[in-house]
Parts: sequence; C-alpha cells; structure tokens
Amino acid sequence: MGKTTDTDVLIVGAGPTGLMLANQLGRRGVRAMIIDRHAGPARETRALGVQARTLEIYARLGIVDRALELGKIATGANIWSDARKRARIPLGEAGQRVTPYPYILILGQDDNERIMGERLGDWGLAVQWDTELVSLEQKPDSVVATLRQADGPTREVTATWVGGCDGAHSAVRKACGIDFPGAPYEHAFFVADTEVTGSMVPDEVNVYLWREGFHLFFPMRGKDHWRIVGILPAGVPTDGQATFESVRPSLRSEAGAGLDFKSCTWFSTYRIHHRSAARFRERRCFLLGDAAHIHSPVGAQGMNTGLQDAYNLAWKLALVVEDKADPALLDSYEAERIPVARRLLDTTDRAFTLIVADNWIAGLLRTQVLARMAAFAMGRKSVQRFAFGVVSQTAIEYRDGPLSQTLDGLPAEAPRAGDRFPWLRLVLEPGGVMKDLFREPDDLRFTLFLFGQAAPKLAGVAGQSLHSLAVPASPANDAGLASAKIPKPSFYLVRPDGHIGLCGVRPQAGEIERYLSDTLRLLELKET
Repeated sequence: MGKTTDTDVLIVGAGPTGLMLANQLGRRGVRAMIIDRHAGPARETRALGVQARTLEIYARLGIVDRALELGKIATGANIWSDARKRARIPLGEAGQRVTPYPYILILGQDDNERIMGERLGDWGLAVQWDTELVSLEQKPDSVVATLRQADGPTREVTATWVGGCDGAHSAVRKACGIDFPGAPYEHAFFVADTEVTGSMVPDEVNVYLWREGFHLFFPMRGKDHWRIVGILPAGVPTDGQATFESVRPSLRSEAGAGLDFKSCTWFSTYRIHHRSAARFRERRCFLLGDAAHIHSPVGAQGMNTGLQDAYNLAWKLALVVEDKADPALLDSYEAERIPVARRLLDTTDRAFTLIVADNWIAGLLRTQVLARMAAFAMGRKSVQRFAFGVVSQTAIEYRDGPLSQTLDGLPAEAPRAGDRFPWLRLVLEPGGVMKDLFREPDDLRFTLFLFGQAAPKLAGVAGQSLHSLAVPASPANDAGLASAKIPKPSFYLVRPDGHIGLCGVRPQAGEIERYLSDTLRLLELKET
C-alpha cells in the first residue's frame, strides 16, 4: 500500500497528541512522518496534569517510570474559601481499586513531550522541526501535502492518511474546510512558576475559591515549588503587560496572607476558548487533540483527551495501513471520540462558567454554597468513586459506539461493551503468580478473556492475531472477578486500546468471527 507514497501517515504537529500518535503507529511498524512548524519542543507550557488513564497508556508504551520519575504525585485535591479548607477530594482512596495509578501526576507538557519524543527514536522516527504545512490536496487513494521549510523552500509529500494534531489554529482543519465553532471566555488568566510557602496542603492540588474567581496551586517537583493558575484581577492589564508583582496582592488576599514568595521563575498570561470541530474527519484527514476540541482547564482534561484521541485512532489506522482491516473501520474514530469531546466540553464549560462568573450571586455560590456542597458530597464513597472516574478518565466509555456489542445474559452490573476493561491482577495459569492485566498481555492485538470456560475453536486465516486467554479458577481470581463484577461464566473481547468490543456469557465461534469480520471489518485474523 505504501509503494507509491512517501509515508503511510503524515502527522502534522509534534505536541503531546502528535507524539502519542507517532509512537503508537511506530511501535506497530507503520511508516509515519511527523512535522512541526516550530523550531523545537515546547519549553514552557500550561498543561501539567497527567491523569490515571494516560499513565495506563504510558505503561503500555514503556515510559510510565520515566514520567513518574520526573513528575510529582498528587493524591488529593483541597478546596478552600474564606481562608478555610472546606473539602478534600481523596484521589488515592477513591481510585485504589480502579487503576494502578490512583492519583494525578503533576508533570508539565514540556516534560511529557520530551519523554514521548525520546521514545520515538526506538521506532526509527524523529520530528522534522521548522516544517510547516502549506496546503493539502486529497485524492482517492492518497493526500498530497505541500510543506515549507523555515528557510523558504517547499516540497511535496504524498501520504496515505493525515493526522491533524496541530493545535487550535490547525492548518489541517482549515485545509479541510472544517468549522470550529465556539468562543473565548471573557476573562484573561495567568500562570506562574513559583517557590512559595503557605497554607497549601503539601503534595496535593489546592483550589482557592474567592468572590471574583479562583487560584489553583499545583505541587511541582522540588522543594516549595508550586505552579499557580488564576484569573487576572480587575485592573491588571490583559494585553500581555501584566507581571507577577501585579497579581501578588490578589494571591495574598484570597489564598492567605501567610503566603511567602521566594521567587517566580516564569509568568505568562493567556485567554481560553471553548470550541469543538464540526467533524473529526474529512476523507483521508483526521483531527485530534486541540485541533478537534479545546475547552477550559477545569479538571486538567485537555492534554489527556488528545492523548486518548491518538490511542483510539492509532490501532485502527495500523490495521487499515497493513491491509488487515477495511477502511470503514476508521469511521468509528469520529463516532466514538466526538461524543467524548462534546460531553467534556459541555461539563467543563458549565463548571468553568460558574467558577469564573463575576456577579455577586456567583461569588456567593462559589465561596459558600459550592464549597460546602463539595465538603458534604466528598464525604460519600460513591461520590468519591464517581468523581475519580470522571477526572481520571477511567470512566470514559463507548457503549453507544459502532464497535460495541453486549450479548444477552450478562448481569446489569457487569462491565459492558464499550467500557474500559477493568484493572485486574489475576493468576493466568495454574500454579502461576498474579499478573497485572494492564501489562500482560500486550496492547498490540485483541485479547479474548474467558472466565469459567475454555476457549472456543476459531477459524480464520493468517494475519492480525487474536490472543485467547482462559483464566483458571482460584480463590484469588474469584475475589478479583467479584470486585470487578465480572460473572462466571463470561467472556470479554478486548480491543488493543483496552476497551471492550464484544462480551457475553458463552462465546460462540460464529458470533466472535462475525463480530471480527462484520463489525471490526478485519480482513485477516488468526487465533494464537
């Protein structure tokens, strides 16, 4: 398929989303070219929260240990108002049975890019910096991209597919004529890297709500190192002329007079938009990350959502590029990811509007009602678990997506098709040791998990492998399955991105083969 093209996939944009897409394609043996119009990686960035679901993907990619080494683990978030701590969101306790990473990792976007950029070399890939996309011409079987180098010359590159990971001002989106409706928020914001001591709970996120807005304190690596995000106070210039000195009075007033600032090494102001592309695909071009959706920083969801866009698309693209799946499989990317992005946009927009509204009623709600409601709600285990699932992105599901089929017979509380397969530690062979199912088997193929029964005989031809795994009975396994509400007997066919594709009680070979050929559009499959 790649004989007449320069690359199978041209990735435009080498931010976190583009780097994740390039890594996931590279480790699957797909020829990818990744370009970026900037001279090099970002040095100073605003995105810094890495959620549990992203860390699970990092583990599959082999970079989670490096991320944990460079980042700062925050096991909770604290809500303050009127100089009093009102509530604590216990991420560690709420997520300890959900994921191996029951916390938010505070790690700057620049470090995330560096880690993923270094990993690219293992697949023989490297970012082509100072390279800008000028135009695209889509043909029936390829895309011709005109690229311009920083020193002026242009060249043409022919690709089979294009991934637009080039941010809010995406050249790919504009070339495809895709609308990007939305608007900016009226407020201007600031971000500052500081060395400071004060009332903040160490090693946790601290949210200070006040009548005119909020301040977020994120713990960073190093002693007394905090990154602060907040609204520029009234009277402070919003044209980029503001300084850290101009926001100090507001910080002291609202986050506590006991704040003692030792230094500020970086200060920047910016505005936030809320937008979603009208569609995420135009024939052979796809939009991912900020090119497809941008929203408020509430909950630290933006960068993580782009990374999941890439994880969702990569395995599908790889199958199609290798002629192991019909291109119709790629329709599922937009069908699955648009609802996630728009639901996130809606919820963060409503929450953010309440947080930043500057009338006196909103101020009262923020500092009194909201803080007290949070304190009451977070005292309930069910609310803690729900909140963790949303913030960590482990609760994202594609139940209504075109690749999800739940057969009759499973209990209502059991995991369903479209859900992220639960994190389990099980004994996978008689007399063996417990293994983490988020590390074994790998995520380069489909896995058929069988509980309380043997694997069916599957027909098929050579190609993409399906790994069948009959989990043996044991007290430890039974306890793990009960905690995840997985019944016996049952079966779960898990996609390479960890989401359940097909599930039911007793697997029939015909049903599985039909799902693989008709729903996943696989052209070649064999059992191993």
